[in-house]
Amino acid sequence: MDEEFAPKASELSQSYREGEVSVHIDIYEDGEGGWLLEVVDDNNNSTVWEDSFDTEEEALEEALDALRDEGIETFVGPVQETDESW
Repeated sequence: MDEEFAPKASELSQSYREGEVSVHIDIYEDGEGGWLLEVVDDNNNSTVWEDSFDTEEEALEEALDALRDEGIETFVGPVQETDESW
């Protein structure tokens, strides 16, 4: 029987704010012993790292370093348009 993998979110997942701008740092299991990293802005745009991390702490450190070094605006995309004509 095939079981569908449901990734477990890390307790280290958290919000990050600079001024009026915030993003959410999502860290979750990859199903193979590693941890995946995604930064999601308030408009539901996301930046996902291609490589997994050995530990959830390494993933968080990478996210915080990237946000500080590159600036939070780097991880914020445009407002998503919705088609309400259906």
